[in-house]
Amino acid sequence: MRIDLQQVINSSFSLRLVSSLAKSLSPRFGYRIAYGLAAQIARRRDSRIVQALRLNQWVASGETLEGEALDHKVRETLQHSARSLFDLYHYSHDFEATRQLLVFDSSFAPLLQRPEFGRRGLMVAGLHLSSFDLILQWLVRDGLKPLVLTIPNPQDGRQVEYEIRKRTGMNLLPTSVGALRRALRHLQGGGLVLTGIDRPIEAPEAHPRFFGRPAALPIHHIFLAIKAHVPILLTAAYLREDEKYHVFASEPIEMESCSDSTSAVLQNAEKVLSVAEEFIRQAPQQWTVPLPVWPQIMDLVPK
Repeated sequence: MRIDLQQVINSSFSLRLVSSLAKSLSPRFGYRIAYGLAAQIARRRDSRIVQALRLNQWVASGETLEGEALDHKVRETLQHSARSLFDLYHYSHDFEATRQLLVFDSSFAPLLQRPEFGRRGLMVAGLHLSSFDLILQWLVRDGLKPLVLTIPNPQDGRQVEYEIRKRTGMNLLPTSVGALRRALRHLQGGGLVLTGIDRPIEAPEAHPRFFGRPAALPIHHIFLAIKAHVPILLTAAYLREDEKYHVFASEPIEMESCSDSTSAVLQNAEKVLSVAEEFIRQAPQQWTVPLPVWPQIMDLVPK
């Protein structure tokens, strides 16, 4: 019987076990175990998670990586993801310890200083770079009050993550038609709405170009920003040599108008994704999306 590695990793049992172990282990031993397990997973080249990371890293590299170089990049990505996961569960319950891990760039200051409701709403788009979840949980505990759009119908491990985020006081809203209406009203009232933009979805309405190829990515954040007449702020974090997570934000990205609504959404989606590309290129091995962003070209990835 073949074991589905991704299903095991994403199970609620696995996430609860990882959470329990991370709380009890020191970072020194926790990182060693995390890196070792990640290296073992990287050897399973037939697993869905490794195939997805090979695809994503290959495209993000400009389709230049192959052979050992691609294998090495995937191993680095898995090890970074494992470390970020350890940090999330080891530190998330400790507000002060988490604060010592974070360095906020001056570009992020306007978001830190922003009131719950301003004169104009703001759409914040996050990337799966480094320990984004740990940073968001700390920000919420520190007083940031965004409406957070999440994946619809979270199951198994995703449900565990949902419950943990909920306990921080995070205002979570699984994406649906009704949720988008509520998010739109929140933006129109001057509120802050946050969502991820680089996790692929099934049957996307459009395929905006990302790293030069049509991608299976969501566009709901663009729809909301256009309808509410608000800008989009892209955020990213990197683990640096000082072993701290450095947090950055883009300049506000204003939505461009177009007579055709479909063209406007696609045009603005690609405008935002071009900024996302710049963030990811700074540390591609820290971009940890575990699903294929370009599923239609899986067969093109060098074996």
